[in-house]
Amino acid sequence: MSNRAVLEVIALDVEDAVAAQAGGADRLELVSDMAADGLTPSRETFAAIRAAVGIPLRVMLRAADGFSAGSAQDVDRLAAQARALRAEGAEEFVLGFLAPDGSPDLAAVEAVTAELAGCRWTFHRAIDRAADRDQLRKALADLPGLDTYLTAGAAAGVEEGLPVLLSEVARQGEPGYGARLLVGGGLALEHLPVLRKAGIDGFHIGGAARPGGWAHPVSAAAVEEWRAALS
Repeated sequence: MSNRAVLEVIALDVEDAVAAQAGGADRLELVSDMAADGLTPSRETFAAIRAAVGIPLRVMLRAADGFSAGSAQDVDRLAAQARALRAEGAEEFVLGFLAPDGSPDLAAVEAVTAELAGCRWTFHRAIDRAADRDQLRKALADLPGLDTYLTAGAAAGVEEGLPVLLSEVARQGEPGYGARLLVGGGLALEHLPVLRKAGIDGFHIGGAARPGGWAHPVSAAAVEEWRAALS
């Protein structure tokens, strides 16, 4: 367990970002509108957070609640947002789209990632709603920049998804299984020992960094507790 685990924290604004960095976060996931489970933040919010902290930022590319990319016009708008964020200096992203049948929406993913010029990106929890996780991983395996899957192992969260997470980390290195597992979605401190023992080294928290709930900012002390548990 000498490999340092990555702790990623959801940030909505500068106050969140500064607190998360102070608590020991390694990376931030920047989103807006958690009522819709996290949408693309404004270019201005990204710029303000980039100026306020020194740790890496992954920026959400998502226009609406759910895992559909929407219409062709919606995809074009998202690609334009990605371009604007790149122009502002964003270097890492988070995205993921499914077709109605639960297969990966490759056309939408490719249209958006074409704007990222090889930047690193996370395929987010859409994988937990996929009809076939293995098929999704193999379909996405050769896309440039994909280095992480944010997943709970199950749509309902980590508690239910633990067996899937443990089986997938055991397959790392197989085709489709080269990307890092970033575990998030109902993740609790008590899950960490079994996940770390299995070799998982990426963890993602949102609500757990906000003891007061989403109406309150990130707590540096809460992030520090997670960082200590991972060290």
